[in-house]
Amino acid sequence: MNAASSSVDFELTELIPLALIIALSPLSIIPGILMLHTPRPRPTSIAFMLGWTLGILAITAAFVRGSELAGNLNNAPSWAPWVRIVLGSALIAFGVYRWLGRNRAAHNPKWLASMTSIGPGRAFATGIVLTVANVKVFLMCAAAGLAIGTAALGRTQAWTSGILFTAVAASSVALPVLAYLLAGDRLDGPLDKLKRWMEDNHAALVGVILVLIGAMVLYKGIHAL
Repeated sequence: MNAASSSVDFELTELIPLALIIALSPLSIIPGILMLHTPRPRPTSIAFMLGWTLGILAITAAFVRGSELAGNLNNAPSWAPWVRIVLGSALIAFGVYRWLGRNRAAHNPKWLASMTSIGPGRAFATGIVLTVANVKVFLMCAAAGLAIGTAALGRTQAWTSGILFTAVAASSVALPVLAYLLAGDRLDGPLDKLKRWMEDNHAALVGVILVLIGAMVLYKGIHAL
């Protein structure tokens, strides 16, 4: 298998599923939708989108860089399989936990309600802060960064993969914002329905995705020993 094919396989089987866990999380989508109900929805939602995207990219890049300092982006370190085994096991355990709790009543944090009154400056800062404060987002970015840094992709492809991961992870915030810029208030109804659907079904959906990607990462780690 050539380097390009190996890179595409890595991105499809490891990075994209990790990014989808972030993208499909209600605490990713709902804040972005709430920004569209602020006094200045267009600049505020754009500012939040930029902050959110920058936060995801920064965390991922930090862990890619950490992996580079601990080894070499051109060669997989000897401890790389163990990173995948630990990561895969953790993802499976977290996925099972989310699945078992899928029928619990979902309640949005109270601080979400206050987000409809903020302006662009606070929205940008909030987007960055939420990527760090949201444990799920932080862990998935860390997992992606470590996976990229230990996959022996080379420097250029490693950073390309990081940008791809960021784009997919931030897509569920970016797409409603960009659609609102084009359609305006006509999207209020569909976005509210999406918000309610995510609140009702996200635990089961994320649980399944976590278990599947965890199994793939675990298998790759064991296979590489």
